[in-house]
Amino acid sequence: MPRATEPRSLTKLEARRIWLQAQRLDTSEPFGAGPPAVAAAVDHLGYVQIDTIHVIERCHHHILYSRIPAYTRADLRQAQSVDKSVFEYWTHALSYVPAKDFRFFVPAMREARREGHRWLASVKPEDTRKVMRLLRRDGALTIRDIEDDVLTEKEHLWQSRKPSKRALQLAFYTGEVTISERTGMLKTYELMARHFGWDKPPKPARSAEITAYLLDRALRSQGVVSLDSICHLDAPSKPAVRRLVEARVRRKELVPVALEGAGKQEHWARPEVLEANPSVEAGNGPVHILSPFDPLIIQRKRTELFFDYGHRFEAYVPKEKRLFGYFALPVLVGEDIVAAIDIKTDRQNKKLLMQKWSWVGKGAARAARKDYKRRIEEELDRFERFQLGE
Repeated sequence: MPRATEPRSLTKLEARRIWLQAQRLDTSEPFGAGPPAVAAAVDHLGYVQIDTIHVIERCHHHILYSRIPAYTRADLRQAQSVDKSVFEYWTHALSYVPAKDFRFFVPAMREARREGHRWLASVKPEDTRKVMRLLRRDGALTIRDIEDDVLTEKEHLWQSRKPSKRALQLAFYTGEVTISERTGMLKTYELMARHFGWDKPPKPARSAEITAYLLDRALRSQGVVSLDSICHLDAPSKPAVRRLVEARVRRKELVPVALEGAGKQEHWARPEVLEANPSVEAGNGPVHILSPFDPLIIQRKRTELFFDYGHRFEAYVPKEKRLFGYFALPVLVGEDIVAAIDIKTDRQNKKLLMQKWSWVGKGAARAARKDYKRRIEEELDRFERFQLGE
């Protein structure tokens, strides 16, 4: 890419501090409390990933808890089902996204309506007509409300055997229905227009607006960005995003960044972000026990570049080959990831079980471990109360 200006050199530590500030992990209560805090957090981050794994609390609750100390699951339920400030759709994975951003997802919904969905090609029109008829007639429903399904063979591991469930999933991707509520992972489906009370749905964003949305979302939540981090698992968007980045560099709205250790991988940031030069208290900053699906962790190569910590998600790795454990959680203390702890929730006996504790990074230095361990254990007490609450 032709340089409109000389790149600004940035150390890993400087870049890490910018990213932590952008993720709002450098302070204890950045969004306040209650359902408005949920809406504000999802809006700032751009999305919060949803996953079914339940070794500890599911990741969407965990990610919000990491940024909202007083978070309760009821806050998310109200934001989704009552305030309707967030809704579920696909980003790089199924996620909560801000309802105000709905129009940026309409083109994907229309494409699914036109061309179908690659995971749901076997859905029969009569199954879709059936679930839509039930929704219009009886109101919101869960898959448990449909009792007359004739089970079919799965085409792949994650697929349901219930034709109605696949039909509801397809209607979700086409934007005809939305998930109006969750009880655990049981979804309640509702007609999109009825859920939001629309006479007319929002107009779809143009392709140029979607490109700007992707770039601005990344700049807001990452601080220092690369093409890979902007377009995480979205390679088709890269050419348009690159062109927009180049235009903004020419207008001096973005500055090229030469990030320590990044080699030829290009990075960019807003000038005012680089000038702010944020600091995080290395030893005394907040302690966060992070989800492996947290935005700070989910882009593994980026996390390793910024933190010199290579996270391993080992739930599907044979036991004898695991390094950190089945469901290890990275532990952030101030500006450093210092440990990975493998824990699970014993819900019957109401306690957390420590499976394995691995020191990494600065935590590998024995002299520092005593203080780190004390602070992490204090946070584990709070984390246990969250896990077992409600």
